[in-house]
Amino acid sequence: MKVYIVELEPVETRYTAQWQEHLPKQMLGAGLDVEIIPGPQDAPTDTTPGAFLNFSGTNYWKSEQLKTISKMFAEGKILDGDYFLYTDAWNPTVLQLKYMAELLNVKIKIGGMWHAGSYDPADFLGRLIGDAPWVRLAEESMFMAFDHNFFATQFHIDLFNKSFPTLYNQKAQEKIFRVGWPMEYMPSILNEYDIPTNKMDMVIFPHRVAPEKQVNIFKDLKESMPDIKFLVAQEEQLTKDEYHTALCKSKIVFSANQQETLGISCYEGALVGAAPLVPDRLSYTEMYDGNYKYPSEWTIDFETYLEHKDKLMAHIRQLLGKNGELDTNGLANNLTNDFFSGQALYKIIGNQL
Repeated sequence: MKVYIVELEPVETRYTAQWQEHLPKQMLGAGLDVEIIPGPQDAPTDTTPGAFLNFSGTNYWKSEQLKTISKMFAEGKILDGDYFLYTDAWNPTVLQLKYMAELLNVKIKIGGMWHAGSYDPADFLGRLIGDAPWVRLAEESMFMAFDHNFFATQFHIDLFNKSFPTLYNQKAQEKIFRVGWPMEYMPSILNEYDIPTNKMDMVIFPHRVAPEKQVNIFKDLKESMPDIKFLVAQEEQLTKDEYHTALCKSKIVFSANQQETLGISCYEGALVGAAPLVPDRLSYTEMYDGNYKYPSEWTIDFETYLEHKDKLMAHIRQLLGKNGELDTNGLANNLTNDFFSGQALYKIIGNQL
């Protein structure tokens, strides 16, 4: 039987472009027979400012995928036992896929990888739409359409469950799986870069410039610590290669995020010897030990940051001085095994075929 990957549109500066290249190879390596359901070549790939995707372009992309899937059903290409993996679970076409499969009595399985939604108050959907009935009911319907709902961290599962109490029952919970994200390609990509033996005192802000990432805190630290280089990667409009080069030169990857269900950039930092410096909240709590976390109350918002600013500045200087002493290689290995490997995902899918 075949696994159809309903892929997320690729954006060069995001990991989605890497997924387009590496995910099929990894799944093939795991013994799965895969086929891509692509989007249109002319779909907009520039992101809406501060967002993960292009709000209109993503629907143009998904609509083309729906046309392809519908034609495959009409031509009898979809067979009993086939599996559809949505690399972005927030895709309303899963409802139409379910509609066709059930009415045509084709016994497929469907999995969806959740990134964010209205249930996260710091996400764009959460901030701009919130708990409007249409969006919450749509997310609940998509959840139920999936046989397997994949999440990268327990924090994300807990966040989801909090907003959908009607789904907090045994039958619904049996649809939830914490699998990490399929990014086992990352170490080999970053191994190609030269990591300076003596790094400069440089702190990098690798996140989207969006309110929930609190770049204002980072910029205030930059003004207050002029002897240290602070770099906001997105404002430099770096390519992925240029970004990785800058990351290799950095000693610290900084986060004051109010939203994080995984945190890929901090993992990338650990792979190249840039110590993650993260608040003890969100997904960071389950992923990092005390060497890399600072008290959450230091950066809950800008006001609390100002109250604790001196302590955070002292902590940054201390961490800069420890560069090379911390076992970032060990941290990276642990993160790879627990959160950045697709093995659990592939196993669940493979057991359905």
